[in-house]
Amino acid sequence: MKKKITLKQIARELDVSISTVSKALRDSLEISEDTRQKVQAFAKFYNYRPNNIALSLQNQKTKTIGVIIPEIVHHFFSKVIRGIELVANKRGYNVIIGLSNESFDKEIINMQMLASGSIDGFILSISKETLQKQDYHHFKETINQGMPIVMFDRVVNEINCDKVIIDDLKGSKNAVTKLLSNGCENVAIITTKDYVSVGKLRTQGYLEALEDYKITPDPNLILKVNDELVSEDHLESLEAEIKGLFQNNKNIDGVFAVNELYAIIAMKVARNMGMKIPDDLQVIGFTDGVLSKHATPSLTTVSQHGQEMGEKAAELLIDNLEREDEEEHFETVVIETELIERDSTK
Repeated sequence: MKKKITLKQIARELDVSISTVSKALRDSLEISEDTRQKVQAFAKFYNYRPNNIALSLQNQKTKTIGVIIPEIVHHFFSKVIRGIELVANKRGYNVIIGLSNESFDKEIINMQMLASGSIDGFILSISKETLQKQDYHHFKETINQGMPIVMFDRVVNEINCDKVIIDDLKGSKNAVTKLLSNGCENVAIITTKDYVSVGKLRTQGYLEALEDYKITPDPNLILKVNDELVSEDHLESLEAEIKGLFQNNKNIDGVFAVNELYAIIAMKVARNMGMKIPDDLQVIGFTDGVLSKHATPSLTTVSQHGQEMGEKAAELLIDNLEREDEEEHFETVVIETELIERDSTK
């Protein structure tokens, strides 16, 4: 059986551009008869079939960027989109937003729909279900067909593309170190399951901060929340889990939560149990959103600088689209975090 071949491989084998291969396969008169026959014969020999996930290779660029995000009601993602649009609009590009709702299938459907002629490239943050499945074929096929991708926040090493991330481990370690330096002796963490890369790294930062203070981690103080609880329909169940954490560990005097929602609910539960913040319990969350500023008390958080992340992602993608040479240039940009101190810590 002949190996499966991609548009990019045909272009490389015949020493022509991806655009030339695409046009030749569509029998475009822009391409010489000799080149068309050569490309079509090569494609036929290797039984090439164009993948409908990336059929936007056309005569004209659309000057449009596709953005796929896991959820819409999240301050961080809205800030990233703002940054993407600022740069895109300045450089003459439009932006189309797709929503995966943390679903592997919806992520693929969104990419298929947008790649069928609507956009020139993708900026995306991977859905939790995709990370759980560890199935990244749709990203690989899109890139192999000549459509660039920039990943942000949730990224995977298996995909060769530009990436924009923060130092989740360092940001978390700094946050937990703040709690410990403020006198906390029993710091709990409310985090995600380990298959979500950012949650895993933030948990590692928590563990490293404890190690620096010669504190042996207590498994009872590590709450890994089920993803299905992180929705409006299950907030009561999430609240019950966090309440159980406090009830089973009466000595908790600090909480580090890997996102804003966990931190806000932790403060609510603690207040309902008669704890005073920050006198009895100090809390730090991740993502400096609207809830953090307006919570009672206001929440100390690690800012991810979402707008800066979006701006950089857009710059990387547009630079890639406008680059004349076809050499692969992949870059991982790390955005620095910042601890925003408010009333939930001393």
